[in-house]
Amino acid sequence: MSTTLSGPAGWWRRRSLRARLMTIGLLGLAVALAVGSVALYVALSVASRHDLDRRAEATAAQVADLVTSGRLPDPIPVTGTESVQVVDADGRVVSASANGDRLTPLLNPDELTRAESSPVTVSGSRLGMSSRLRVSATPVSSATDAPVVVVAEPVADLARSQHLLVVTLLVTYPLLLLVLGLIAWRVIGAALRPVESLRSAAERVSGSGHDERLPVPESRDEIHALAVTLNSMLDRLAAARDREHSFVANVAHELRSPLASLRVQVDVAGRHGATDEDRADLGAELVRLSTLVEDLLVLARLDVGEPLPVPDPPAEPSLVLPGFATSESPVVAVGDLADGTLPMSRLELERVVGNLVTNARRHARSRVDLSFRRTPEEVVVAVSDDGDGIPEADRERVFDRFARLDDARDRDSGGSGLGLAIARELVRRRGGDIELRDSSYGGLLVELHFGSSA
Repeated sequence: MSTTLSGPAGWWRRRSLRARLMTIGLLGLAVALAVGSVALYVALSVASRHDLDRRAEATAAQVADLVTSGRLPDPIPVTGTESVQVVDADGRVVSASANGDRLTPLLNPDELTRAESSPVTVSGSRLGMSSRLRVSATPVSSATDAPVVVVAEPVADLARSQHLLVVTLLVTYPLLLLVLGLIAWRVIGAALRPVESLRSAAERVSGSGHDERLPVPESRDEIHALAVTLNSMLDRLAAARDREHSFVANVAHELRSPLASLRVQVDVAGRHGATDEDRADLGAELVRLSTLVEDLLVLARLDVGEPLPVPDPPAEPSLVLPGFATSESPVVAVGDLADGTLPMSRLELERVVGNLVTNARRHARSRVDLSFRRTPEEVVVAVSDDGDGIPEADRERVFDRFARLDDARDRDSGGSGLGLAIARELVRRRGGDIELRDSSYGGLLVELHFGSSA
């Protein structure tokens, strides 16, 4: 059952990675630029008003000195476009600048009181100006009847600079976003180009060749690590494919001999009648074929790789190993058996030890020994024989499926070549391992190692 993506979430997921990164980046950049623009506008406006107030304070201080020293001229000299009035305690204009009103105070009593604590903004029409005025009032002294110096600064320049800043930001803001978006699109495209190369190369992988690889970028980043990991995966898949092909070929080869022998014997029995010897040969071939099929089924189950549950109860080697003792040549002798358990079921342990004992008896001259020992670090099941042993260079190869050494190629006396492979798969699935060494008799020593917590 498939679901169709709809709504904003569906639209978003249908976009390419490049488009999504662009969208996220531009949204973040737009928010950052908007916040920065507002902060710049506020900072410049505050700085400009502070500059006006500072100039007004300086002018008021100079005029106050003239009033205190009794040298107040009329008109009051000023610089720039500012206007100045000196108002007495009764609200009359004592003196004013040339561009100020000498008759009417600029501020009414309420405005004058507020202007003494912080500047106030009034209409410029009071002085015949189109610009609004920022007015501050400074008493000449701390006396209650002291004159007050009123300084008015036109805010036209401040308004023009604010308007220019707003227009500049409104024009450059989208242009900057556009330019940065184009740059980001190219940069993101260049950054994602190795991903596209990986995708294109992966699309061409057919699974039929051994040299199929994905391009590895030179940069030592996450994409480089991804390419290396994917190539490692392709190596494992190629190795698994080779094992599968080899496995199928070996199975066909192994089944060909017993099936051909069965066909011949059945044909002979049909033409001339079956003797006891023929029946025995047929039985042996059927046992051999059944054993091979059973081993193949065991390996197929192990290849699935499903986790094995903890066996209950776990196998006790002291109870399992004595069952393999026999007096038939070569003799299977059971040595020292410590107390303890292994993290395997009894059937698993019997199959593993049975495969090892069968293999050991096939190559032993006269003796096969079994033992189980326990140390603080590990528990070990050992199977040793007095045969010719296995050269150290071949000790890993014998665990391959259908592997036989040169002296064990005779299929009439040799096994299927699956016993050691099954044994190691079962042991490793249970957290242990198998080690091959030289035995004290000169033959082969096979040890199953498990941790002491087993």
